[in-house]
Amino acid sequence: MEPTVFPGLPIIVASRVSSTGETATHHLALQVEDLHVSYGPKRAVDGVSLEINEGEIFGLLGPNGAGKTSTLSAIEGLVRPDSGSIRIGDVDARANPAAARARMGVQLQSTSFQSNLTIREIVRLYAGLYGVLLIRAGIDDLLTDVHLGEEASKRFSQLSGGQQKRVSLLIATIHSPPLVLLDEPTAGLDPQARRQLWDRIERLRDVGRSILLTTHSMEEAQAVCHRVAIIDNGKLLTVDTPAGLIEKHKDDERVRKVAHGQVTLEDVFIGLTGSVLRD
Repeated sequence: MEPTVFPGLPIIVASRVSSTGETATHHLALQVEDLHVSYGPKRAVDGVSLEINEGEIFGLLGPNGAGKTSTLSAIEGLVRPDSGSIRIGDVDARANPAAARARMGVQLQSTSFQSNLTIREIVRLYAGLYGVLLIRAGIDDLLTDVHLGEEASKRFSQLSGGQQKRVSLLIATIHSPPLVLLDEPTAGLDPQARRQLWDRIERLRDVGRSILLTTHSMEEAQAVCHRVAIIDNGKLLTVDTPAGLIEKHKDDERVRKVAHGQVTLEDVFIGLTGSVLRD
């Protein structure tokens, strides 16, 4: 019997010079500097800079149209930035897009797969596209691991929303990428399905993956993210741990105005981005 093969990827180390002149070594999975993205005259991303450490779950929060998805799209190589730099580990994503994509796994907000294929066949197809050797037993083991063993012979359209999200995440990470990008991974899921996906995301972190996710859920950000950034009008407003953001902004007049009692992460979010509804 042939073994299941998941090709490994090296640990990437980046060196930076500190303010004291000493060289400090950081393990960075992603480094974005002064990123600008425009759609015609509209500036969707306006000077965003962020870093994600290896093994970190980093959340990007913002209202609709704030620039979250455009930032992810630029990192993924789906849109061409006007300017700025993107490094995936030690790979310059703009200079070497193919090498950068090989180190990323991407789950979009909505995904559809070949309608005539079963889930087992879909996994085999995408494993082959990524150069991952999988026999039937290995595929079934992966599906069982994400609680889809009994659905292996079903088509994607026959699955529930939570099951579809788990298939999409499995496909996105089947080549063991060091960086995983998730665009609102639990949107529209019920609490049970959402918790199952949180567990899956945390398991990816536990085996060394670094994760950048966008979300509208403050509960999700606090539950799974090590650090979060709030973005609005294409600019990063603040970055810290969820608890750190609350502590940092709890006395901000804008935050106190919307708080009801003890300040929450949602109060910080609304205080900094405003309470006007976004389409």
